Amino acid sequence: MSKYFSEARSARAVNARMGPSVNPRLREVMACLVEHLHAFAKEIHLTQQEWELAIDFLTRTGQICGDERQEFILLSDALGFSMLVDAINNRRPPGATESTVFGPFHVAEAPERAMGECIALDGKGESCLFHGQVFDLQGKPVERARIDVWSDNADGFYDVQQPAIQPKWNNRGIFTTGPDGRYSFVGIKPVSYPIPHDGPVGQLLQRLGRHPYRPAHMHFLVTAPGFEKLVTHTFVGDDPYLASDTVFGVKETLIAPFDRVDDGETIWRSAFDFLLTPTDAPR
Repeated sequence: MSKYFSEARSARAVNARMGPSVNPRLREVMACLVEHLHAFAKEIHLTQQEWELAIDFLTRTGQICGDERQEFILLSDALGFSMLVDAINNRRPPGATESTVFGPFHVAEAPERAMGECIALDGKGESCLFHGQVFDLQGKPVERARIDVWSDNADGFYDVQQPAIQPKWNNRGIFTTGPDGRYSFVGIKPVSYPIPHDGPVGQLLQRLGRHPYRPAHMHFLVTAPGFEKLVTHTFVGDDPYLASDTVFGVKETLIAPFDRVDDGETIWRSAFDFLLTPTDAPR
């Protein structure tokens, strides 16, 4: 058999060049990547012009990245790849609350707030009481669960996108449950918004006939001693983009009720319980 590169044995020729002391996991990952990449090019009969266009696209994607923007993550999101990686790495027992993508707008060390406190600091939007309980898989309340929450404002922007306009920590906060596992806070009913679409990923979406919008959602990061970290959203049930979320983040179990309140202190109320997975739970 020839030692040299050919169309028929292209992937084999490339993978044979790896040295004997390569990290085993790196060898496994790269060998599989090369196999699939070469098979893709052969199956689609990739032209030289298409290959050059792809190189240009990836170059422009890298050039727009910076401290405040990661276009490659946006590309991964738009291709559904981020959600696939999340699903593979967050397989949970039946009944446990499902996870979804983390998103780019979380900020560490948000302020610790008292239970029931309002996180909407800019005075915009329709007020909403978010409340519920944190349970284990046997239905027992989880004490000392930290619930880190964040959302966009009524204009569809996170505070880090508008540092000169929104108050710092607008629509953010951390709440810690007591013995009953209950949580509550006042925010706003979130609104749908577009992902940044002024770069290569936005151009790709347009060429594919896709919109850039995410359905309205509230972010939750729930952690507790003895339980797996839960990264998830709750989605507004009547949002028009639920079935076409541009990053494929919606799961049916995460669609939450948003009920209008006639005689309360807020305009809306959204109840949602979280069921956490013990760190030693069987899969």
